Amino acid sequence: MPSDDGTAPEFHAKISTHILDTMSGEPARDVYVRLERRDSEGWGTIAEGRTDDDGRLRYRVPMHDWQAGGYRLSFYVEPYLGDDCFFPEITVAFHVRDPERHYHVPLLLSRYGYTTYRGS
Repeated sequence: MPSDDGTAPEFHAKISTHILDTMSGEPARDVYVRLERRDSEGWGTIAEGRTDDDGRLRYRVPMHDWQAGGYRLSFYVEPYLGDDCFFPEITVAFHVRDPERHYHVPLLLSRYGYTTYRGS
């Protein structure tokens, strides 16, 4: 089945994230998250977006931009948590070993801490 932009699904990377506000037990909505890939020149943005009403973001990265290597997600949580939050920005770096597999990198968030893991 074609995706929303008319291209076949196999032409897009398989990566997603989900932010859960552990203080409220609710999804963190409308949080800006940037996906970057590391190459010989440093970090470069390959996708960006905002979490939906369920706190989820599924990236639409063309397969030529999705390959084995180093990646990071930068979560800009200060607008969501407020000016007095302790962690205004959270960066999670990870390695993609097999670009054919799905990578889900969730974030459990509170005002004074966070946790992440490789999800499914």
